[in-house]
Amino acid sequence: MQRIRYIGISDKLIYHIDNNFNQSDKYPMTPLDQTDLDLLNLLKVDARVTTTTLAAKMGVARATVKSRLERLQRDGVIQRFTIDVSTSVQTDTVRAVMMIELEGNKSRAVIATLRRKSEVSELHTTNGTWDLVARLETTSLADFDRVLREIREIAGVLNSETCLLLNRA
Repeated sequence: MQRIRYIGISDKLIYHIDNNFNQSDKYPMTPLDQTDLDLLNLLKVDARVTTTTLAAKMGVARATVKSRLERLQRDGVIQRFTIDVSTSVQTDTVRAVMMIELEGNKSRAVIATLRRKSEVSELHTTNGTWDLVARLETTSLADFDRVLREIREIAGVLNSETCLLLNRA
C-alpha cells in the first residue's frame, strides 16, 4: 500500500511517497484534503492567527479548524510553529543548505536522526543525485563544523555537499 506523507511547511508543498506504509504505524496519516491545504497555506502566512480568524477566512466552523490543527500536529504534518527573524538582526547565524546521499535501506533511520537535530530547520526528500536537502542553522562556524561532522558520521549517509547561504537575494 502507498501513502503520501507531507514532510514540512515551506514555500512549496513537498510530499514524500512512502511505499513501505504499514497499517500498524503509530499514527496512520490521514490524507490531506483541500481544507487541510487551505489551513496550512494560511498558517504559512501567519502562524499566530487565531482559530476564529482562520475559521472566518476558510468559511468553516471554529471547531473544524481546532480539530484539524490537532490532527495535523498529531500526525506530524505540522512539525513546529516558528518565527522568521530578519537576517539583519541575526548577524551571527550561519545558514547553509546540505544535499545528502543516503544508503537506501537506512533512509528512515537517517531521516529520524536528522529530524531530532535542532540545527536542521528544514528537511526535504528530493529526486536526482541527492536524496535529501537539509537547511541548517547554527550560531557559529564552530557549531556549523560540529553539525556537519555529526551529520556526515550518521550511519547511512554516503555523501554530502554543503553550500553556505550568504544573504537573501
